[in-house]
Amino acid sequence: MQGKRLLLLAGDFVEDYEVMVPFQALQMVGHEVDAVCPEKAAGDTCPTAVHDFEGDQTYTEKPGHDFELNADFDAVDPAEYDGLVVPGGRAPEYLRTYDEVLELVRHFFEEDKPVAALCHGVQILSAADVLEGRTCTGYPALEADVRGAGADWEGEVTRDGNLVTGQAWPDHPEWLAEFLECLGTDVDHAEPAAADD
Repeated sequence: MQGKRLLLLAGDFVEDYEVMVPFQALQMVGHEVDAVCPEKAAGDTCPTAVHDFEGDQTYTEKPGHDFELNADFDAVDPAEYDGLVVPGGRAPEYLRTYDEVLELVRHFFEEDKPVAALCHGVQILSAADVLEGRTCTGYPALEADVRGAGADWEGEVTRDGNLVTGQAWPDHPEWLAEFLECLGTDVDHAEPAAADD
């Protein structure tokens, strides 16, 4: 398998699991992942937030780790990337206000490149006007935003052409598997060791 070059869009208070897990898992299977944030360079960090589901009406939020960026946002040429990852958390709420972010996102849709968005990441896609006529999902409270952007809503991991969406980090196994399939990544599944007789 030839590894792909992927762009991951981070920001301050991106959800901890939703940035760390895909960043590491995609590298583990041989892809190169450049993590960027507007107004930040390689070596800078984004503080993360841990969102958890503890029986309240919405998620709880706790401080997470510092996530280190490995590429400069200002140097990004989206034409050099094969796919885009948009994690959730609180970051998408403000990242969607950057015209450069919206233009970058539109490139991946215009060129029909694979895009994986999770949780609040669909806020950026909605602001970029790339959801009309699509079927997708996101954090459940964003259903009205998704429908308002002209998309159909699903309550589970959804793949619509080049777009793979999930509701939150508990969707990682299915969401990442769908994205890897969208990328054309063939992952050999390990067989369990035979028990000794």
